[in-house]
Amino acid sequence: MNTRIGCRRSLLLASFLAFMSVSSIAAAEPKEPSSEEPGWKAGVATAKITPEQPMWMAGYAGRDKPSEGKIHDLNAKALAIEDAQGTRLVMVTLDLIGVPREMRDWLEKQVGERYRLPPEGLLVNASHTHCGPVVRANTSYMPEERAQQCEKYLEEMREKLVEVVGQALDNLAPASLSYVHARAGFAMNRRTPTETGFRNHPNPDGPVDHDVPVLRVKSAGDELKALLFGYACHSTTLGFYNFCGDYSGFAKRYLEEAHPGVAALFLAGCGGDQNPYPRSKLELCEQHGRALANGVEAALQTYPRPLHGPLRMALEDIVLEFAEPPGREQLEKEAQSKNKFERRHAEILLKELKEAGKIRTTYPVPVQVVRFGEGLILVALPGEAVVDYSLRLKSELAGPAVWVAGYSNDVFGYLPSRRVLEEGGYEGGGAMRYTTLPGPFAPSVEKLVVDKVHELVKKTQTTKSTASSQ
Repeated sequence: MNTRIGCRRSLLLASFLAFMSVSSIAAAEPKEPSSEEPGWKAGVATAKITPEQPMWMAGYAGRDKPSEGKIHDLNAKALAIEDAQGTRLVMVTLDLIGVPREMRDWLEKQVGERYRLPPEGLLVNASHTHCGPVVRANTSYMPEERAQQCEKYLEEMREKLVEVVGQALDNLAPASLSYVHARAGFAMNRRTPTETGFRNHPNPDGPVDHDVPVLRVKSAGDELKALLFGYACHSTTLGFYNFCGDYSGFAKRYLEEAHPGVAALFLAGCGGDQNPYPRSKLELCEQHGRALANGVEAALQTYPRPLHGPLRMALEDIVLEFAEPPGREQLEKEAQSKNKFERRHAEILLKELKEAGKIRTTYPVPVQVVRFGEGLILVALPGEAVVDYSLRLKSELAGPAVWVAGYSNDVFGYLPSRRVLEEGGYEGGGAMRYTTLPGPFAPSVEKLVVDKVHELVKKTQTTKSTASSQ
């Protein structure tokens, strides 16, 4: 009996000593900060950018009159983030067709002077709604008084953007960041092959990206503060004459109604060749908005990936190359076209040929990478990037979570992949007639973009990740 008691006491003593030994080792090892510990700061701000008067609307060539009302307001929203070292990033999201490069450059200069925000610390993204005002430079197709109205709107909106960036920075407060994602299924590839080329028609067999990435921002008190979410799909459910944020506008509304006091921001993905289906009715737009909001809500129920610093960013231009431009004879022929957009595009290039002696052969575009420690890489591409970019980059950069946005910093027109370029069609070069650029791009376009992304990803690696990769 005494022997049994002695054995039990020995076992208990050994267990206790083993526990103390493990506890001592754990205490001696550096503790990784939890997502709730201070380090991040975040702030949000919102500004209404709905035109006060009827304006010419963007997105569809067939429009021949100004807007007639609104379904809901268009907004500019800013999410400011600061890491423990004081590095700051402000992401500005717009319910607009695009981001003119001149506007991005002007805003970059202003926030740099007023708030000391570096160029790489500013990311501007447009939802690409086709129910917003015209903001691009080429307004020659509309009445002169409407073109002047567009210029005035842009001037007023630019000041609002400076203010919303400043307000978001003023609102910086301790926060925690985490990444989650889910899915939504209403986007479908819209490039269908036919005997005469690719037609804008739903293609259930085409490539898609149904991912719904979400950056979740919580306060120091663990209260939800902001939701930044994305999706790769054109905002073309609607085509009427009322201002509306399309499906992403409804998704933001539904999320903010479900989470009072929370700011919802939409970061458009690589949806250049994706459409929402079915479409053309307001109730369908509301359904797609609900589907996207449900995708965000589903993401919030998954296990989050806490994000830690540092915040590292890079922004650089790449010079895209155009294919051989059309000659004078061809342009003069196109200048007689019955299609007003083809005619005016030819006239623009003929004027460029006359004044400069040649048509430009290159165009610089910005590429941006933001790294949240080793947890998340956010890639912001210019133009209406097609889905191939998102699918390829998420595959090649696999390791941390990868989020690829399009429609960022300069929305000049379509950014085709090599596949889409070789297939041709609207996204492959046909849509250039609605811009001031010659087009189409040269076959080097995808390689130039992807190579620059990889270069910036390496540049933003932390010391720890750089050492481990050698």
